[in-house]
Amino acid sequence: MTQSVPSRRHDIADDIRNQISTGRIKAGERLPSEAQLASRYAVSTPTLRSALAVLQGEGLVEKIHGKGNFVRYPRRRITYVGGGHALRTESPVEPALRVSIRTTNLLAHGQLTCLLGVSANSPLTEFLCLSHEGKSPHSLARIYVPRDLSPTDVPTESHCCKTVEAKLAELRPPLAEVRERVSARPPTPEEAATLRISSSLAVLAITRVAADSTGRVVEAALLVLPGDRADAVFTTHHMTDERTSGE
Repeated sequence: MTQSVPSRRHDIADDIRNQISTGRIKAGERLPSEAQLASRYAVSTPTLRSALAVLQGEGLVEKIHGKGNFVRYPRRRITYVGGGHALRTESPVEPALRVSIRTTNLLAHGQLTCLLGVSANSPLTEFLCLSHEGKSPHSLARIYVPRDLSPTDVPTESHCCKTVEAKLAELRPPLAEVRERVSARPPTPEEAATLRISSSLAVLAITRVAADSTGRVVEAALLVLPGDRADAVFTTHHMTDERTSGE
């Protein structure tokens, strides 16, 4: 039997990974240019880029367009808390992430008509919440509501999506049902570019739809949480009947 020989890209990835783990290349440090690395390892530029793609997929290296490849700081892990009547992501120990919020009025189309149970071209409002850890994008949430339930005083920056949720709760009726669907998938090209992640890094995609007591969908949220920095927790509370017997 013959043993398979490790490819050069994995040899290179192993060497750079070892330099990062031993501290020879520190977090936040820029790697030599791709041309310099290709020359150092005596490989073609495509092979070198393939090796870097392995490290990018592991979350060790981040490629910033126009600047180069950098060793990433360990990403803070957050927890999506499901099963409740509020959209929550938590980082229990460290301060909250900074969130930029962009508000856009649009007309329902495609997937949004199904999610919100509305006809095409119904007026909606989108809240695009992009969280940041320092200067690096961390996670992404798009929240959609019918226009008549859209607050007008949502800030453009906050410490969490709870600010948007609090404003939405002021206008909408109490929630009666929340449905959540969780899946793991590759990021779309737009998501990968926005979050500055490798297309090979799986994301936790959460679709959350909330309805009031009449069955009207009053909110639909699409969350994209990169797999190297997010967990999801769902807790089910079982009701028990307390029976007492009289003598």
